[in-house]
Amino acid sequence: MSLLMRTLGPVIAAGALAFAAPAMAQTKWNLPSAYPADNLHSENLAQFAKDVEAASGGKLTITLHPNASLFKAPEIKRAVQTGQAQAGEVLISLHENEDPIFGVDVVPFLATSFEASKKLWAASRAAVEKKLASQGIKVLYAMPWPPQGLFSKTAVEKVEDLKGAKWRAYNAGTSRIGEAVGAQAVTVQQAELAQALATGTVTALITSSATGTDVKIWESIPYFYDIQAWLPKNVVFVNQAAFDALDKPTQEAVLKAAAAAEERGWALAETKTKQYMDQLSAKGMKLAPPSPELKAGFEKVGTTLTDAWLAKAGDSGKAVIDAYKK
Repeated sequence: MSLLMRTLGPVIAAGALAFAAPAMAQTKWNLPSAYPADNLHSENLAQFAKDVEAASGGKLTITLHPNASLFKAPEIKRAVQTGQAQAGEVLISLHENEDPIFGVDVVPFLATSFEASKKLWAASRAAVEKKLASQGIKVLYAMPWPPQGLFSKTAVEKVEDLKGAKWRAYNAGTSRIGEAVGAQAVTVQQAELAQALATGTVTALITSSATGTDVKIWESIPYFYDIQAWLPKNVVFVNQAAFDALDKPTQEAVLKAAAAAEERGWALAETKTKQYMDQLSAKGMKLAPPSPELKAGFEKVGTTLTDAWLAKAGDSGKAVIDAYKK
């Protein structure tokens, strides 16, 4: 090899690597979530991340941080908004104090099935996206939790049967429901729920079959009525600047994977709900649909609370409800 080639060889090689570097560049995102790795939402997120990496040819990798290991649930949205994390997942109703539109999916008895909840999401999605966009956040997809049902120590045929019950509340909405049916609201968070049930501090509550399974509710409560009071949703989103920094093919890969995750997530939630319900039944609980009287009573409560939500949400909220009810 000539002296010239020995001299220029490393330079040429370095130049080749420099030109190759952009093609080999890899973008890494962090995505915090508040739920355990084996939670149905986390399972769906993991598949979403795999799909993105595969579809982008490895140009974008997403690292999940489940179980509030990176940020606590109320902190995740702010972390994405400020760029501390590129993407995130939250129970969107946590942020109803910022804008009522974030709480439309937890208006009691407004959307009481997966089909109705999906229709409500379709009606409210543009408004949710607009609000988040104003905060520098782009929505990727949404996925529901199991429907909220009524658990009771005694049989319930009509809402009046709940009068005087020790009603578990965990937010303002559940407190208002308790007041509306004449129950005695007792604030109990999930960490203390099993003990409150065992000691009789709580004798009636609205929660999901998933929570009922988590706290082994059958040890204290024999009745479950599938009133499907509401289906809260988690929303997965990304920092808009982080998304804009991706090349066009990678952006398309993310959006395609998100669309698949939304479709898969709704189906998964329905499947998991059946599993939870089957477990409640296997443990000896008495599962039943609400009687016509009980359903009518809760729908009346729901109308009152919907009106209260509309008073806060104004014209934009009314437009969402009108679109949903078409």
